[in-house]
Amino acid sequence: MTTALDQLKQYTTVVADTGDFQQFVQYKPQDATTNPSLILKAVQKAEYRPLLEKTVRDHAGESVEAIIDHLLIAFGTEILKIIPGRVSTEVDARLSFDTKKSIDKAHHIIDLYKKAGIEKERVLIKLASTWEGIRAAEVLQKEGIRCNMTLLFSLAQAAACAEAGAQLISPFVGRIYDWYKKAKGADWDDAKDGGANDPGVQSVRKIYAYYKKFGYKTEVMGASFRNTSQIVELAGCDLLTISPDLLQKLHDSNDKVERKLSPEAFKDTQIERVAVDEASFRFLLNEDAMATEKLAEGIRAFAADAVKLDKMVEELRAK
Repeated sequence: MTTALDQLKQYTTVVADTGDFQQFVQYKPQDATTNPSLILKAVQKAEYRPLLEKTVRDHAGESVEAIIDHLLIAFGTEILKIIPGRVSTEVDARLSFDTKKSIDKAHHIIDLYKKAGIEKERVLIKLASTWEGIRAAEVLQKEGIRCNMTLLFSLAQAAACAEAGAQLISPFVGRIYDWYKKAKGADWDDAKDGGANDPGVQSVRKIYAYYKKFGYKTEVMGASFRNTSQIVELAGCDLLTISPDLLQKLHDSNDKVERKLSPEAFKDTQIERVAVDEASFRFLLNEDAMATEKLAEGIRAFAADAVKLDKMVEELRAK
């Protein structure tokens, strides 16, 4: 029988969400995404330690920041040997509120990939969906550097990213689900609040409908899943980036997967345009407690893991 994963691939581009590239070969994803937390997790595994050590050794005379950049490109390059599509490489979360430095870092990442023989068409620069990150994406996209907008939790962020011409957005299904489940506490009911009613799923459906209604070219890639139900409910989304453990569950399942999203389904939907000027963006984001909290929390978490990665490199270089 056809696996759930193979069925999903009929409707949606499947992307592997991991730095552990050896783990996803069997699932044959089109693209792959990484972030500081995933890279940190990967380099702590024995099979990736040599890649970390070689990068530190080869660039020992450079700054820690420069070595980290080389490490990100080393992972991206290895991933691109396996997948036919694109890899997403993230700009340091500590630059999330600095447009110029985010642009400069993106240029540097693209230059490093070029020196490694990778053309910019195979790279997506990941930026936090802050106002400053979105402005950086607007500049980069006009230069032909494609951007993946991450840490996205609201329609306001999605609308601003689309108007900026971002190549792709990554709304975080699982983290939205986490927030609402925690907020409901004992009142949360998996049967009633899960499946198609899952708040993370509903958020992506709303964004997808908005994009298709108004004809935006920006791709929607659901991310940060907690279970296969969330994935199956978004079958038909442009892309879905999935962790290896959930890819395995889909691979092991023969449950029927039906298309839930399609561009045609939303063309006649009544949706109002969202204002995307800076004042409106900041106000709408502020009005959404979940999006405000999860964006701030996500930036802090990625920044903290970036610091841990810095420390690991510093200790290796000192040996």
